[in-house]
Amino acid sequence: MNTTDTIAQDSTIQSVADAVGDAAATAANSTAKVKDTISEAGPRALRSISRLGYISAYVCSYGIVYAVVFLAQSLPQENAVMHGLRDGGRAAMDALKAG
Repeated sequence: MNTTDTIAQDSTIQSVADAVGDAAATAANSTAKVKDTISEAGPRALRSISRLGYISAYVCSYGIVYAVVFLAQSLPQENAVMHGLRDGGRAAMDALKAG
């Protein structure tokens, strides 16, 4: 083998070594990005679940309260049943405040 062939082989080996080094660096960077993404996924999932719980509770409570108020407003106001409901509601509120 002559000197030109040896230099060409050394150059080829160096090029392959550089390519392997670049690939390793890229893999390390990609691994770091994946770890960061995974570490952020937990809090994001928790926020999504929390928001879903809030929205579900809001919709349920709104639907129940709206239906009850609508029903109460549609009934005649001056009768024994409505007076009893109002007095019972006040007594419940007083009991909650008293503690």
